[in-house]
Amino acid sequence: MPFVQRPHTSLYYESHGEGEPIVFAHGAGGNTLIWWQQIPHFARSRRVLSFDHRGFGRSLCEPGHFHAREFAADLFAILDHAGVERAALVCQSMGGWTGLRAALSRPDRISCLVLSGTPAGVFTPTVLEAFARIGRLAASEGVRAAPALAPDFPAREPALTHLYDQISSLNPVLPPGALATLAEARVEPEELARLSVPTLLISGEHDQLFPPEALKDAAARIPGCRVVDFAGSGRSPYFEHASRFNRIVDEFVAQHRTA
Repeated sequence: MPFVQRPHTSLYYESHGEGEPIVFAHGAGGNTLIWWQQIPHFARSRRVLSFDHRGFGRSLCEPGHFHAREFAADLFAILDHAGVERAALVCQSMGGWTGLRAALSRPDRISCLVLSGTPAGVFTPTVLEAFARIGRLAASEGVRAAPALAPDFPAREPALTHLYDQISSLNPVLPPGALATLAEARVEPEELARLSVPTLLISGEHDQLFPPEALKDAAARIPGCRVVDFAGSGRSPYFEHASRFNRIVDEFVAQHRTA
């Protein structure tokens, strides 16, 4: 599979299927493998691109050069390398920082944006409270499946919980404070005012990191953003309830063709 070279990083991505492009951007607990329930589904009718963010999975990043403000430029480098002019974009958690910034900077290249379990760089008082909790949790436990899933999910689905942890464990260990750069890559209100890309935010009912009230607070700042309440799910509906997640994304993306 291809690698794209950017200053201080080598970006890994995969391409599957043919048709109108859709791109998946993972969160801090994932990499390309985390989309194992989405890629086969969407590749039946679309060209599916998934990639490892810098410093995750097979994407190498030189020490001192991990920063969330580079995510959107990394994405466009991948799209250029893959020959994709315009694509739908589906982003989980940390990937929301990639997606919203990309939609703001190059709306001509993003047909629509799906944000799952992420404020995407929109900081409100409730989002800041959630961010502080996440920082404390990451410092004590690191990135693990338990807080990324519904509270009862590990007991109900121990095999899938184990799989989530195993996929996450394949990521290199980021330097201390690397994910804190998300707080430095915020989207300001005056930037949001010019957003023209159709946006859908999916909020898990039992999200333990960014609860629904925080995500809805962020969504209220995003012009025209539609919100879907995902009952019964934690912050990873794409992993916990893949069929329902895929159907919601299918329906939204079908309304906004890339061609």
